[in-house]
Amino acid sequence: MSTEKVKCLIIGSGPAGYAAAIYTGRANIAPVLYEGIQPGGQLTITTDVENFPGYPEGVSGTQLMEDLRKQAERFGADIRSGIATSADLSKRPYRITIDDEKVIETETVIISTGATAKYLGLEDEQKYAGMGVSACATCDGFFYRKKTVAVVGGGDTACEEAIYLAGLAKQVYLIVRKPFLRASKIMQARVMNHPNIKVLFEHNAVGLYGENGVEGVHLVKRQGECNEERYDLAIDGFFLAIGHKPNSDIFKAYIDTDEVGYIITEAGTPRTKVPGVFAAGDVADPHYRQAITAAGSGCKAAIEVERYLSANDLL
Repeated sequence: MSTEKVKCLIIGSGPAGYAAAIYTGRANIAPVLYEGIQPGGQLTITTDVENFPGYPEGVSGTQLMEDLRKQAERFGADIRSGIATSADLSKRPYRITIDDEKVIETETVIISTGATAKYLGLEDEQKYAGMGVSACATCDGFFYRKKTVAVVGGGDTACEEAIYLAGLAKQVYLIVRKPFLRASKIMQARVMNHPNIKVLFEHNAVGLYGENGVEGVHLVKRQGECNEERYDLAIDGFFLAIGHKPNSDIFKAYIDTDEVGYIITEAGTPRTKVPGVFAAGDVADPHYRQAITAAGSGCKAAIEVERYLSANDLL
């Protein structure tokens, strides 16, 4: 297995990874970035981004990530295709294996591997991706002003998304598999008392339909029981709010994560408990999960890398 030595390895290519590459590149650190499973991150499956500063007319998610990539390359970032398949953070230089066939030995690591939204597993979710199916109400809710949408989930996140969307849409249906909400009492009360939200308990979404985008959802009430009911509900947007899975598995033996898998960092910083290893973007952010906050954390991680290398006479 071949080995390569670098000063800074960035794992992941969303806004956090690219921002980190821009800053480390400008600092003459010559970062190497591996793009991971989804080059450009989750934004590449988002049609329009209207809340990223600097794009007054909005921009496609793919174009935004291409712009960030080009900016990183302009400052010398070495951007490569490949997936980090294992990690050894027990001592410096840290060893990251790429595609099970190459080892990168690095003085610093920026983990920006993101978090993957959980889906129901319906074929229609892929069919209508970017055409009415979303896993981020804050990102895409604006496109459904005065329209009808459905949110799937019964926890705090689902309730928060439903309430957010209820401030934009004319009607929000909250599709809950169980006969109760798992959310905190205060969130349950807000949902149940909101005039624009209707909770559909004991419902499962089993499919979507529409010609050029989502026009409705196929629902089953009390699925599998003798009094099962099937019907269609007309909607314009279908939002998943059943959680995210942080892409942190290969690092868990060395750094702290919460019960879901989000990497725990020192408060207000991207520092993990391993010196020289930093986490940025959604892999360490269960709260905001926005492109701009991810980019900001990538900037922080890059500055920390420069300071760490300088303090240890590694520049």
